[in-house]
Amino acid sequence: MLHLEIDDIVTLKKAHPCGSQKWRIVRLGVDIGIKCLGCGRFVMIPRRKLEGKIREIYRQGRCLKPKECIIEV
Repeated sequence: MLHLEIDDIVTLKKAHPCGSQKWRIVRLGVDIGIKCLGCGRFVMIPRRKLEGKIREIYRQGRCLKPKECIIEV
């Protein structure tokens, strides 16, 4: 399971139709709410599905790979 926080910016493997790959995390839980930084679209996506699509996580000015954010449950 990945450790994600509100206001993290995640880069996904596949681009949104608007062309942006960067999303801001705005809601956490079993489903995660993300907002596209290109067009502002809000999407709720299941945590497991999102975790498989993340390429990079930007947190407090640092760029992290998903492997660096794994926590044991």
